[in-house]
Amino acid sequence: MVLRHTARTAAAHNRVIVGDCLEELAKLPDESVDLVFADPPYNLQLERNLLRPNNTVVDGVDDDWDKFSSFADYDRFSRAWLGECRRVLKRDGAIWVIGAYHNIFRVGAILQDLGFWIQNDVIWRKTNPMPNFRGKRFTNAHETLIWAGRDAKSRVTFNYDAMKTANDDLQMRSDWLFPICSGPERLKDDGGRKAHPTQKPEALLHRLILATTNVGDVVLDPFFGTGTTGAVAKRLGRRWIGIERDPDYVRAARERIARAGALPPSTLETARSKRTEPRVPFGTILELGIIEPGALLWDERRQIRAEVKADGTLASEGGVKGSIHRLGAAVQGKTACNGWTFWHFEAEGQLKPIDALRDVAKRQLALTNVPSPVIAAE
Repeated sequence: MVLRHTARTAAAHNRVIVGDCLEELAKLPDESVDLVFADPPYNLQLERNLLRPNNTVVDGVDDDWDKFSSFADYDRFSRAWLGECRRVLKRDGAIWVIGAYHNIFRVGAILQDLGFWIQNDVIWRKTNPMPNFRGKRFTNAHETLIWAGRDAKSRVTFNYDAMKTANDDLQMRSDWLFPICSGPERLKDDGGRKAHPTQKPEALLHRLILATTNVGDVVLDPFFGTGTTGAVAKRLGRRWIGIERDPDYVRAARERIARAGALPPSTLETARSKRTEPRVPFGTILELGIIEPGALLWDERRQIRAEVKADGTLASEGGVKGSIHRLGAAVQGKTACNGWTFWHFEAEGQLKPIDALRDVAKRQLALTNVPSPVIAAE
């Protein structure tokens, strides 16, 4: 499928664009979006009504937008919208796509064919999945999300430390446990039926937006539905763009987002990862006079000692010399070592990792009048 791109102007943010996703995506400017969240049609291939044991009909997905004539037709559609999403993503942008076993493997292959670089697949495990009424297969209790950078060189945003902190100081895993959207959060139409059959829980969007964007970033949802992405993005201080063709969904989304409150800016600061901070080599700490040549460093048990040399290397008592990392590895008989956490200096009778000196160096580089402790030679 070849799209004819119309004249593009800077996209206005925080709005729902009413129209076909392929046509409207083609109007957005190149490299204008930080993150895409896509909840595309799953192509469920339902052939007849699904009944509960009491013969009532399950309110499932039977809308026209989820129907395709063949897998090839679905693949053409997927390749078209994914290609447009890749075009509008910034160089370090990323995409999340959610799907089920009906479509996610086809989408994943197309993502790779188009040049996206997969970062993770994440399993959303549902605490309250819909039962399997026919008893012919396992209860389908999860959906799969694919997180991918625009290409292999994209330095995608990942707020690792924020996710670790939120997970009680344990690394956030790739299996996420959330209930399906229900209760007051589930939007209803005038007849009391679900306003949208595949409305996603806000908790899911909250985590992925917080993990992979920063305040002020632009989040695009090309299958906007009833506006979960917009509501969560608004609350978290992100800008958003939604594309939706169904007027009922558009109306529900606009009303919902109008009701959504934005959190105070002071609450939106994300725990910063050391990976994003300026690099401070050990030699810079010597040059700034924070530590002096001849100073002694130890491992945390005081069993291994090394002397700081003027060129920033360390020398062990056995005469072995190297960087803080190489010498740390050598004295332990290992192939690698993080010297910043292995080597310690003494201050006020206690050993502290030299990693603490990097914070001193950063402050001194930013404000030259900030006094710094000098770790002198004995």
